[in-house]
Amino acid sequence: MIRQFSADAAYAVGLPVRPVQAVLAGEQHCEVAVLGGGLTGLTAALELARAGVDVALVEGHRCGWGASGRNGGQALAGLAASMDGVEAALGLDAARRIWAMTLEGLARLKRQVGEFGIDCGLAEHGYVYAALNPPQLAGLAAWQRKAERDYGYDGLSLLDAAGIRGHIGSERYVGGAYDANEVHLNPLKYTLALADAALAAGVCVYEHSPVSSIERGVMPRLVTARGSLRCRSLVLAGNAYLEQVPELARTILPVESHIIATEPLGGRVCDILPTGVAVSDCNHVLDYYRCSHDGRLLFGGRAGPLVTQRAEHARERMLKVFPQLADVRIDYAWGGYVDVTLNKLPHFGWLTPNILFAQGFSGHGLALTGLAGQLIAEALTGSPERFALFAKLPQHRLPPAMRPLAIRLGTTWYQWQDWRSARA
Repeated sequence: MIRQFSADAAYAVGLPVRPVQAVLAGEQHCEVAVLGGGLTGLTAALELARAGVDVALVEGHRCGWGASGRNGGQALAGLAASMDGVEAALGLDAARRIWAMTLEGLARLKRQVGEFGIDCGLAEHGYVYAALNPPQLAGLAAWQRKAERDYGYDGLSLLDAAGIRGHIGSERYVGGAYDANEVHLNPLKYTLALADAALAAGVCVYEHSPVSSIERGVMPRLVTARGSLRCRSLVLAGNAYLEQVPELARTILPVESHIIATEPLGGRVCDILPTGVAVSDCNHVLDYYRCSHDGRLLFGGRAGPLVTQRAEHARERMLKVFPQLADVRIDYAWGGYVDVTLNKLPHFGWLTPNILFAQGFSGHGLALTGLAGQLIAEALTGSPERFALFAKLPQHRLPPAMRPLAIRLGTTWYQWQDWRSARA
């Protein structure tokens, strides 16, 4: 029932063979260097190049190889953490500004799909937050009221049990909330289109160039096996793959997420997701799913405990939601790391006056990463105020040796919280 394929196979179906960009070799120089060929790095490089800055981008694999090209494809407003945490740290006025910027990031993604003519299956059918029990539904109702009252956001509509069944062909949920503003798409196609736009704008892109060390100072330097890149300013956009920078690695828990894709479902799509929405439940350790443009159900969430059983583990969770798909074949399975911070707030800032970073999107980054890249470009061209506001968000740090234990303990804690909520 399950066929295993490479990491990005479901999203790569139908993609033309792309030319590989040159490996970084010899001693190179630029004004701004960007480390990381995902959405944050590509957006920062693109916007800087548009502003006339000499930019080079270094990627250890291929552009879109990491979470930017493998994620669930759900583009959402807000942050992975609730706005209550932002308010507690920075106050309501600053929280409102951050919320507004997340909406800007979502609008930016939609606009760029049209601007660059990206064929990424953009589906503007909205998003459902599905409640598994009454406490979760009450939490959604409280956020809907707060969003209207404190943030002026009227995009959320509450759903009762009958209402959510109009969107999801499952008896698993007691209700939910629907946001018509949120979308889903093929994230790999979107990311690669931004890579093409960056190249067209004059960005020098190096691929298959893993960085072995990062030298700081007046002229930072990225060192690879075959060369180096020296710059005036450096952008670190490696997220879960920045072990060379211990100050940043200490704030990130690299949590694995795993996705499966069914065979094309044909007319059965209308039975499981009749309105075409994307969905996540309200658990801390959540499941998320949507249908792709070619009619497959993509179902993702936490990785199973054993590598060899992760696709089957995801299928078991899928069948809890849609038992009617028991006869359906699983064609693709893939996964990777999500850069989760301890408080699920994004982590932006300056490592030194000429080294900027953005990470910690915590599974909520498809739209937010583009905003991060835009804010980095603003900061490097003389307008750092909006980036600096995000940089004020608090972070917790762990010694590197504690990270594997923290991932296990954190997952267990959140699973217990979900169990307790279901029992309430």
